[in-house]
Amino acid sequence: MRLWSLHPSYLDAVGLVALWKEGLLARKVLQGQTKGYTRHPQLIRFRETENPLHTMGFYLKSVHDESVRRGYSFDAGKIFPCACRTSSLLPLPDKQLEYEFHHLLNKLRKRSPQQYFLLQQTTSILPHPLFQVIPGSICTWEKYTQPQHHG
Repeated sequence: MRLWSLHPSYLDAVGLVALWKEGLLARKVLQGQTKGYTRHPQLIRFRETENPLHTMGFYLKSVHDESVRRGYSFDAGKIFPCACRTSSLLPLPDKQLEYEFHHLLNKLRKRSPQQYFLLQQTTSILPHPLFQVIPGSICTWEKYTQPQHHG
């Protein structure tokens, strides 16, 4: 499961569909409707909020918004009623955002060369709308692997 901290617009079609499905799975986990993934580290930051389901709803709403922008037909009924906004943004360390961006580039290099080429030119990385970037290191829940350099 990968719940990207990056803005959903960076994802290729495969990545956006996967994020939607994984986000819906995460929502079911938070609702106690699964036996698996209950201790998945990607869910820590959602569980630490005042209302994890509300927060996940906002996360998924932003993914759905990107799908609509692209002309996809993700079923919004799977997340509604949901919060269309959140009262507070979650902190996201800048090093975590950078790490995820390079992780995505590694995935896109072979899977979606055109998207890879476009993203390589990015000078300022946008977070998912749920997050507020702050100074800091890679999150403790991240399964860190040494990034490959691009260029």
